[in-house]
Amino acid sequence: MRLLLIEDDPEIVSYLKTDLSKAGFAVDVANNGLDGEFLGDNEPYDIVVLDLGLPQKNGMEILQSWRKKGNLVPVIVLTARDAWYERVDGFKAGADDYLGKPFHVEELIARTRALISRKHGNVSNCIRTGTLLLDEDVQQVKLGEEGQLMPLTGTEFRLLRYMMLNNGKILSKSNLSDHVYDQDSDRDSNLIEVYIRRLREKIGNKMILTKRGQGYVFNDPR
Repeated sequence: MRLLLIEDDPEIVSYLKTDLSKAGFAVDVANNGLDGEFLGDNEPYDIVVLDLGLPQKNGMEILQSWRKKGNLVPVIVLTARDAWYERVDGFKAGADDYLGKPFHVEELIARTRALISRKHGNVSNCIRTGTLLLDEDVQQVKLGEEGQLMPLTGTEFRLLRYMMLNNGKILSKSNLSDHVYDQDSDRDSNLIEVYIRRLREKIGNKMILTKRGQGYVFNDPR
């Protein structure tokens, strides 16, 4: 899944990007409000982590602008402000969750996963389809109740998670690339084919169908 972090503190950016990447997110960073708003308007993010105290344009204005444009990307707001009425204003502006500074990165990761899961109708840190169980904590997949957990590379995990959350939908190569890679990655569509082949070797050919000229469908009905 692809995440946009809008934060101007370089120290916070450094450790958050590292930890969020380890947790299975493709992370893009904007260190000011104008760039952050632009990226959020033009890239298909699965979730945004938004600081309020930003240079050039503050987080509340960005959030209000997105919602007025109909941009419904899930947003977790980071703030050093602790007044209850400011949190209420944030929720009224369209925030999905709030996290006060200082915070533990483990809590941010848990809240991020929970928001994405709820958006897709899932309520745990394990994503289940008909025969697969994907454990986000250890980034491993299990085929069947009696199967063993199989390790996944970072890209395999991001790709499989996105496909499982969009079970039954046709997903083009460009769509998959948009949600699996950050903006600095090589997005050669042939790489998607490589990782699809690797996933098929682990979970079986019938799980991921090819729709010629359209893309792929993850096929594991609940």
